[in-house]
Amino acid sequence: MKVTRIADCVMPLTLNRMKKTAAYLREKKQRQERISALTCYDYPTALLEDKAGIDLIIVGDSVGTNILGYDDETQVTMDDIVHHLKAVKRDATSCYILADLPYATYETPEQALGNAQRLLDNGADGVKLEGQREAVVAYLVERGVPVSGHLGLLPQIHTQHKVQGKTFQQAQAILEGALALEKLGICMLVLELVPEELAQTISQRLTIPTIGIGAGRFTDGQVLVINDILGLTPFKLRLAKRYQDYQTLTLQAIQQYRQEVEQRQFPSEANARHMPEEELEKLNQWLSLT
Repeated sequence: MKVTRIADCVMPLTLNRMKKTAAYLREKKQRQERISALTCYDYPTALLEDKAGIDLIIVGDSVGTNILGYDDETQVTMDDIVHHLKAVKRDATSCYILADLPYATYETPEQALGNAQRLLDNGADGVKLEGQREAVVAYLVERGVPVSGHLGLLPQIHTQHKVQGKTFQQAQAILEGALALEKLGICMLVLELVPEELAQTISQRLTIPTIGIGAGRFTDGQVLVINDILGLTPFKLRLAKRYQDYQTLTLQAIQQYRQEVEQRQFPSEANARHMPEEELEKLNQWLSLT
């Protein structure tokens, strides 16, 4: 199967609307500049994230619990990811777009390649998979697929969202896994819900960018779920910061709309469209004859 490799060209940093690549993100790490990342699942949000200058968009399997109402990430399918990826791609013209390989879609190297190619064909710049799947990662990288790793908490595997790497043995395994994945050629690594000290050590040891979520202050970049920063999530998360309370604002707007409809305040004259008087007169004359 032929895979079209996404070119990692580097353009002048003075161009605000340049297409950001894996090479660009790596250079930000080298310059010790932080990488901004957010999840994204739809066209209007992609437009805003791109306009705001976000470096990295992740079309993640978090779409399942945040948008689709699934119980957990394991219910997300390739069709789900592709559907939302295509919507995001329609306006995210400068962000690097990373798409998740969903649960059970990379059980073998061959299966992983077919599904990765599908994501690349539908607009992803790279694909992300969870855990230390060295045979799969090697197979993809050798065939030109840009791969991001994901260590620490693995939502597709861990049923409880607990910090990973708190003990020496866990920390050692995660660090060794990170080094092994980098050696295989991944272009970046997501570290989820690990102690700050471990994330800092990994970030210092790797030459590729690390993107943290609940991993403290010293990763090369930070990613959060867009619903969490907008306050759409009904509960507060320690790893996130709520920058707006859209759940309350949206509820208030919907309630006000319902009330205005019920009280005949909406639509008003300002929302109405009228027929030309001569055409209305013709209509009334015709009606009078029927």
